[in-house]
Amino acid sequence: MISIELNHHAPVRTRLSHILALCLALTGCGPMTFIVGMSPGDQAIKSTVVEDSGRWFSPRVAIVDVTGTIVNAHRRGLISQGDNPVELLHEKLEMARRDPSVKAIILRLNTPGGGVGASHTMYGMLGRFKKQSAKPVVALMMDVAASGGYYLACGADTIVAYPTTITGSIGVIVQTISLKPAMDRIGIHTEAFTTGPNKDAGSPLSTLTDEHRAVLRTLIDDFYQRFLDVVRQARPNIPPDRFAQATDGRVVTGGDALDLGLVDHIGDLYTAFDLAQQLAGIEHADLILYHRPMQHVASPYALAPTSHMSAATQTQINLAQFNFTGSLARPAVQFYYLWQPQLP
Repeated sequence: MISIELNHHAPVRTRLSHILALCLALTGCGPMTFIVGMSPGDQAIKSTVVEDSGRWFSPRVAIVDVTGTIVNAHRRGLISQGDNPVELLHEKLEMARRDPSVKAIILRLNTPGGGVGASHTMYGMLGRFKKQSAKPVVALMMDVAASGGYYLACGADTIVAYPTTITGSIGVIVQTISLKPAMDRIGIHTEAFTTGPNKDAGSPLSTLTDEHRAVLRTLIDDFYQRFLDVVRQARPNIPPDRFAQATDGRVVTGGDALDLGLVDHIGDLYTAFDLAQQLAGIEHADLILYHRPMQHVASPYALAPTSHMSAATQTQINLAQFNFTGSLARPAVQFYYLWQPQLP
């Protein structure tokens, strides 16, 4: 990766022309990434009071957002580079754990889920936070809290959903692709040398055999069983005769989720705020929101974008970002707790 800093006094047209000329000149040098832009030097998490109790030295309840696809990687767009969701959650939980004035957190979820590993890692973070801090966690489901988003909600002490929330989708998906038939038609042939018959299972340059499918099915079943165990532990009140229905991969509204026992309450942000105070044993609290510098925070809803947006995209402004890599030509088999079969 090559990062370039330009004189900010130069005209914008001049700067962009220099960027494009350099990129075109170097595209033949192999895989590389150019990121040209500017960002504030101090990126430490900040807190802003979004609901003031009106009392001096009030305890606090912190909103911790998990937004967008759950991946253990930096989310990049055409003109921006966002946070790593796993790293961002860790930062916010650590800040809440170390702050004695924070008595509880609201885990605000707006996510269709994501990678199996990333979802489980974040779920583990939440468990460690609760164990180390003894501070209660209220999960608040916004537009979408499905699959890996629901997996993460299971780490909370109680779950609140809007009646219009989409949740559920408890299950695993893995999507494979084979380029071999198309390559055969145009006369391109590949040969992989492996140490075993299943080493290249899921490779886009070959076709799946029955043995490959059995290997992938074993992994899917293992990940699904792990998900079921998490749900059973977190939701012991789901009626046994409805457990299979609740966990068969279907998506449901917040109201249906309450009927199935997947959530505890139907409400909104202030329902979650009241519950957080009750669980913490406090009568009055300030509500604070964690965020990166330069993000405008004027209300509790300031950083609650749709599930397909990153709440951190405002923290860095890239004038241009160019990715030159062959990785997109080599799609990897990945396992997801994801409502939609979309790649992050």
